[in-house]
Amino acid sequence: MATLEELSTRRELLAQGHRLCAGCGAPIAVRQVLLALPPEAHAVVCCPTGCLEVSTTIYPYTSWRCSYIHNAFENAAATLSGVQAMYTALKRKGKINEDFRFVAFGGDGGTYDIGFQSLSGAMERGHRLIYVCYDNEAYMNTGIQRSGATPRGAWTTTSPVGHVRTGKHEGRKDLTAIMAEHHVVYAAQAAISHWRDTVAKAEKAWEYAKEGPVFLNILAPCHRGWRFPMEKTIEIARLAVRTRFWPLYEVEKGEWRLTVNVANPLPVAEWLKMQGRFAHLFRGKGNEEVLAAIQADVDRQWSELMARCRSAVPA
Repeated sequence: MATLEELSTRRELLAQGHRLCAGCGAPIAVRQVLLALPPEAHAVVCCPTGCLEVSTTIYPYTSWRCSYIHNAFENAAATLSGVQAMYTALKRKGKINEDFRFVAFGGDGGTYDIGFQSLSGAMERGHRLIYVCYDNEAYMNTGIQRSGATPRGAWTTTSPVGHVRTGKHEGRKDLTAIMAEHHVVYAAQAAISHWRDTVAKAEKAWEYAKEGPVFLNILAPCHRGWRFPMEKTIEIARLAVRTRFWPLYEVEKGEWRLTVNVANPLPVAEWLKMQGRFAHLFRGKGNEEVLAAIQADVDRQWSELMARCRSAVPA
């Protein structure tokens, strides 16, 4: 892995001055991935509509210092597949000699839900690209609606809280595992709070993308949607790992490996209570069953992950 000193001297491909919220996790995830790009390579970035896209490409300005394509919610992976295939054909004919690498950055809508068919197709066809989900667990750009990434019990504008409902009733989709079951060459789950782990996985991703499809799912908290102070973004992401809500692991050519081992986890309630979207679960009585169900989800997910992992780092 590149040293911190080496990373600090590399050119930022996402420029300062974009209009994402202060404290937004998405640009942190993007910077960590792009800093891992080999310096001699050229990046081609594709973004479906979302917070990242609308805040970095306000006409006539752009925050991207590389080739950039904007797509609708549902087809970023398909478009990038076509660009990658065109590059391969032109390189075979000797019309391009430079080293171009291809990456898509999508939020929950463009990845978990609306764009899932496009993403699944790109993975199944074996295109040589990286798809990165900056996972903020709801449709934040359009008003904080629930998505397939939204956890059980969370308030959103489409999973409201009242006398009958206690937030979202359903659990979240395990998209990283779903992508791994596509038998991609590399899939990993990361968090912006653990930057060394994330950059190390991104470095592997850039290399493995020369062989086939790669998927990275990076937890990128949203203070507007999750309802916490903007200066707590990294702390919130770190606590998601510390409670085992967001396990950090990789699937490298079919081998599952835990990359951050949490031996003595905190109760997931410690993470939930820091966020306004779960505040209703801690008011009065009657929500004990919901909190128990969320903890059971976390425990089950961890047990299933450990059963799959052939190796793990020390606690």
